[in-house]
Amino acid sequence: MAASLRLLVRRLARLSHRSITSAAANVSWRSGCCLGPSSSRCLSDAAEDRSTHFGFETVSEAEKAKRVYKVFENVAQKYDIMNDAMSLGVHRLWKDILLHAMHPQPGARLLDVAGGTGDISFRFLDYVYYQQERQKRRATGSSQSLSWQDISDKYPDEDRPQESRAVVCDINKEMLKVGKQRADSMGIVSGVSWVVGDAEELPFDDDQFDIYTIAFGIRNVTHINQALQEAFRVLKPGGRFMCLEFSKVTNPVLASLYDAYSFQVIPVLGEVIAGDWKSYQYLVESIRKFPDQEEFKGMIEDAGFCCVQYFNFTGGVVALHSGFKL
Repeated sequence: MAASLRLLVRRLARLSHRSITSAAANVSWRSGCCLGPSSSRCLSDAAEDRSTHFGFETVSEAEKAKRVYKVFENVAQKYDIMNDAMSLGVHRLWKDILLHAMHPQPGARLLDVAGGTGDISFRFLDYVYYQQERQKRRATGSSQSLSWQDISDKYPDEDRPQESRAVVCDINKEMLKVGKQRADSMGIVSGVSWVVGDAEELPFDDDQFDIYTIAFGIRNVTHINQALQEAFRVLKPGGRFMCLEFSKVTNPVLASLYDAYSFQVIPVLGEVIAGDWKSYQYLVESIRKFPDQEEFKGMIEDAGFCCVQYFNFTGGVVALHSGFKL
């Protein structure tokens, strides 16, 4: 209940700040008209007028949010198949590298934002389980020279599991539905929870998570800066932000081949496999509108993160950005 009230207060404050800022910047000569009974309608109109990009189109912020939701609602059932087809399966390697860079330990709490189908969270749970088993084997090995009584006294503490949890947060209910179905089919019944939530207004209290991940999702957010600030807020001090996202290819030859593949092949695959050309055309265009590696690094630092760095995969097709809340 307290978390819900705090979320409501933050939302009202944010809407008020954005609307007032926009009104002051764009219609300052009309500022007097917002002081009467129609002020809320005036601020709402100003918010509706703010524009952003949807792929290569210019649309209102409200329209982008609706369209992005519709895109992922349309592709949810074929999302994982299309990821394999579009990347020739390489996306699995990128995500595995993310987990090895993360190196989570037993007891860690993960928030996976825009994680709908659960790819990162399932890998997280597998990785942590492996670490737990490894620690148990080491403890058993060190017990070989102990007496029976020593081992008996030691087991209650050794056997007590350190609970790790992954929270998958996604604004799209259809994506979460697919994720839950995957969890059921894999026999995952604990360790992961599913929450409908907006990356710009996360429904969690401050300082809750050890790790925040967002894989191939942040470019679809309307206000990237706000999503980064929310990531900073919900992480514990010492927590780590990790973002896996398509980026700018650094090699000119590879860039030309990548562009040809992206615009001429991926939408066709979308039509053939998912019956949806337009959604995959948008996904290709959204990659080109996303900031390059250095610019995004600066945005992460502006949100308050320290020790920010990035690593390019496949010549810059994808980049992994990482930073810490200190």
